[in-house]
Amino acid sequence: MTIQQLHYAIVISETGSLNKAAELLYVSQPSLSESIRSLESELGIVIFHRSGRGVSLTNDGAEFMAYARQVHSHYETLLEQYGGTKERKKKFGVSAQHYSFAVKAFVEMVKQFNTVEYEFAVRETRTTEVIEDVATLRSEIGILYLSDFNRNAIRKLLRTNNLEFHKLIECKSYVYLWKNHPLAGERSVCTEQLYDYPCLLFEQGGNASFYFAEEILNTNGYPRTIKATDRATMLNLMVGLNGYTVCSGIICEELNGSDFVTIPLKAENGAPAEIIEIGYIVRKNQILSKMGKLYIQETEKYLNAL
Repeated sequence: MTIQQLHYAIVISETGSLNKAAELLYVSQPSLSESIRSLESELGIVIFHRSGRGVSLTNDGAEFMAYARQVHSHYETLLEQYGGTKERKKKFGVSAQHYSFAVKAFVEMVKQFNTVEYEFAVRETRTTEVIEDVATLRSEIGILYLSDFNRNAIRKLLRTNNLEFHKLIECKSYVYLWKNHPLAGERSVCTEQLYDYPCLLFEQGGNASFYFAEEILNTNGYPRTIKATDRATMLNLMVGLNGYTVCSGIICEELNGSDFVTIPLKAENGAPAEIIEIGYIVRKNQILSKMGKLYIQETEKYLNAL
């Protein structure tokens, strides 16, 4: 098994096509196919299903690719630290729940690099995909939150995927809404005051567990809900429908604009305020790249300044 074979397998899995992978790798399709057949023979597994519509990972192949990406990532880190080639673009990705501060930190990190030499990606996505992206090394770092409600379920999933959680900040619950919303002038609000307005939720997929919800206190069973897939749409719904969402209160006005406000959410029946932990996830024993270290530094810098 060689690093080159691992790189070939990674590119094939990302493109879903031997022909497309061969074009990107500047090798002939027969040579690429032979290299993968040799790798499969050595491992004693079939990595790819081959059909007229392209290739897809087998179950064994999906498990193998998780390790292959990890090994290849460590190899690229070694090249970065101890020489290596200058022609290859270094890659860095972040996957996050829908937090504007995560994007802000990404912006500040990217400013410190020449984007001609690096390939960057930031993915605002579903909770399960944040975990999957980091587990498969599609992204080096993931950003998500833990609460008393979801902690056990999320931590179990992290352990299963050989990931670890590092706390960045603790937050209370806030309602996030348009500045002209009827409740925008309140010093704090309770859930009863919100019953007449739609609660906006980030869609987690048809089979997603409610433990993966991004909205704090999701167990309240909001009577009116509308799901969206991105922050821009959610902001539009706040304006158009007087919708709201329940969040950490950490809003980057530079990115989201100044037309929205956060208001503390009152705890019910004298209960203590819900506290959540926002943090980042990485693979266990992962050596962070230079970009990864700077991204965490920029994230901590932003949060510490609040």
